Amino acid sequence: NKLTSITGEDIKTANLMMESMIKAPGVGLAANQVGILKQIVTINFEDKENNKKANYILFNPSIMQYSEETIVMEEGCLSLPEQYADVERPKEIILEYIDENEKIIKKQIDGYEARILQHEIDHLSGKLFVDYLSSLKRNMLIKKVKKNQILKNK
Repeated sequence: NKLTSITGEDIKTANLMMESMIKAPGVGLAANQVGILKQIVTINFEDKENNKKANYILFNPSIMQYSEETIVMEEGCLSLPEQYADVERPKEIILEYIDENEKIIKKQIDGYEARILQHEIDHLSGKLFVDYLSSLKRNMLIKKVKKNQILKNK
């Protein structure tokens, strides 16, 4: 659900998500991955302007534009532990989101950071990285996940 305003409760939720993401460890987390039906994403990546790692909280994130140029990179997901696959995605995006000060931010982002954002924003729409795989690769990965679950439950 899109947020009409950012409340103290939303910021508290986002901070808890950030803690969970860092502890996992992960580089991104969407609210619906932890059972919260709000448009919130937390991410951790290199801030190219300041040249340092930074944590970001994004409310109502949306991708306004995708580049035609794509790149294939391996992806994994906290929702599918220990499963990885090569996924093709646009190399560059134009992102718009609201920060915790209710300021609308619009940024051009490329490379690994663009990939993380596309992956997390996909979660908010109910998509997983496996949805981009061929049905054969997707079915093989799902079988591996099920097999791992059976082994863990023994």
